[in-house]
Amino acid sequence: MNSYRIAVLPGDGIGLEVTQAALFVLRRAADAFGFSVSFRECPVGGSAIDLCGDPLPPETLDACKSSDAVLLGAVGGPKWEKSSRRPEQGLLALRAGLKLYGNLRPAVKKPFLAGLSPLRNDAGFDILIVRELTGGLYYGKRGRNSGPEGETAFDTLVYTGGEIERILRMGFAAAQTRRKRLTSVDKANVLDTSRLWRETAERLAPEYPDVTLSHMLVDNAAMQLVLAPEEFDVLVTENMFGDILSDEAGAVTGSIGLLPSASLGAPGTPGLFEPSHGSAPDIAGKDIANPSAAILSAAMLLDYSLNEHAAAKAVESAVWRALETPPLTADIAQDSASAIGTRAFAKKIADFI
Repeated sequence: MNSYRIAVLPGDGIGLEVTQAALFVLRRAADAFGFSVSFRECPVGGSAIDLCGDPLPPETLDACKSSDAVLLGAVGGPKWEKSSRRPEQGLLALRAGLKLYGNLRPAVKKPFLAGLSPLRNDAGFDILIVRELTGGLYYGKRGRNSGPEGETAFDTLVYTGGEIERILRMGFAAAQTRRKRLTSVDKANVLDTSRLWRETAERLAPEYPDVTLSHMLVDNAAMQLVLAPEEFDVLVTENMFGDILSDEAGAVTGSIGLLPSASLGAPGTPGLFEPSHGSAPDIAGKDIANPSAAILSAAMLLDYSLNEHAAAKAVESAVWRALETPPLTADIAQDSASAIGTRAFAKKIADFI
């Protein structure tokens, strides 16, 4: 029997509830498919600041490095908005500390959930956004200066050829397992980093002859995700563009409570799996959060980090089967009076495994 160690970082707000829901489903999957999982819970984000003054304590990072995979809930909240150490700093430091350079964010709209989407058309879609995670504006040199014309601020956008190549290869590889279409999103009409990005994509394309490569400027990509999301298969892009576009893609599915993510590095590196939603402090502790994104993130954990592919498919299928018929959680239920809570919906999903 294979045995796996998972570092569990519930974080803040609803992170605690949706993480527990995902662990419940993971245990059911382990029992059904004949492997074992052990969990080590560690603080991160605001809860870690409260506990020890650090959004990513060294002990948490060490536990993550010695695990097979990391499952995270959510970080942040108004309680720490004026703190000198922000909860989100812990998440950035965790990605850097584990050398996780690629973020995979699926956005899927099933026909039976069409009524949730703000889009007028009822076409379904299945998009994967591959976002570079450790370069660009978020990690470049930044600062503020005072001068005769007042205060100025700057953020530096830097990418090396190696950083661009490795994330593009992740995008090409992902497209090979899907519908074999890769859209590289940039701003090559303005930015030198984007011109290097586009040149690198063209250089790599002959190595993936089964994948059709196209380029799209980020402003047009944002528009097309609303007008015709079904036309996309895999999008690959830099850090800030990917952050914005993946949230937009999530919005057009109809509920951010359905969006998982995986952050990956080199082979052998433990992956980080988390729902794309935030900590939602306004509903924390009320047992009403939708755990689907956290549970779908657990399915990605099974698939990408543990290589338990059959179990991953079973968990993903169970989520969609549970979403197909009432009762549903309050964010997607047509009749809020019939909505069920986080724990009950997790049990509904687990019962389909």
